[in-house]
Amino acid sequence: MESVIIGIAGGTGSGKSTFTNRLKRQFGESVTVIYHDNYYRRQENIPFEERKKVNYDHPDSLETELLLEHLKQLKEGYPIDCPIYDYTQHNRSEKTVRIHPSPIIIVEGILLLADKRLRDLFDIKVYVDADADERILRRISRDMEERGRDFDNIMEQYLTTVKPMHNLFVRPTRAMADIVLNSGRNDVAFDLFQAKIKAILEEAEKENKERERIRS
Repeated sequence: MESVIIGIAGGTGSGKSTFTNRLKRQFGESVTVIYHDNYYRRQENIPFEERKKVNYDHPDSLETELLLEHLKQLKEGYPIDCPIYDYTQHNRSEKTVRIHPSPIIIVEGILLLADKRLRDLFDIKVYVDADADERILRRISRDMEERGRDFDNIMEQYLTTVKPMHNLFVRPTRAMADIVLNSGRNDVAFDLFQAKIKAILEEAEKENKERERIRS
């Protein structure tokens, strides 16, 4: 049984990570998580101050071609070396992390559903929605605590790129999702997803046992 790929999209601060992390904690090694953010393009040739001004909320800022290649490799049962993005340097790190295939692959990112090639690859497409005020407050908190950004930089980025790109590229993909969640903490949605993933894992286990029976 090939891996089932779930794409979880939605605006910045919408609750994507909250929902994804709940699923990861529930199913452990049976679920592989990949973040679209790790596929931001390399920018060694651009000075740091200029890198800070790049529009990271436009689809062209991401090396989606590499993500597609990696997802196909995982789906076929091969491990990948996933890039790591350094938010403090606004650049891709020299390090990578080895990721092994699993029955369920979750891909998370704001722009996932904006790319038709990714949409066609996903078995389940999810959009996590949230009020704009809630999203910006969560982004401010995250960027200051986890990414070492100052308030003025966060607000300038939000007003010049994050908000307009959300309206242009992210929000329209809500209509392309199979499922729309109103919160990453929606317990009803989580229970339904949990049941769906459990059924997929049980089917994969059944197929593995049947293959072992045939080989023996």
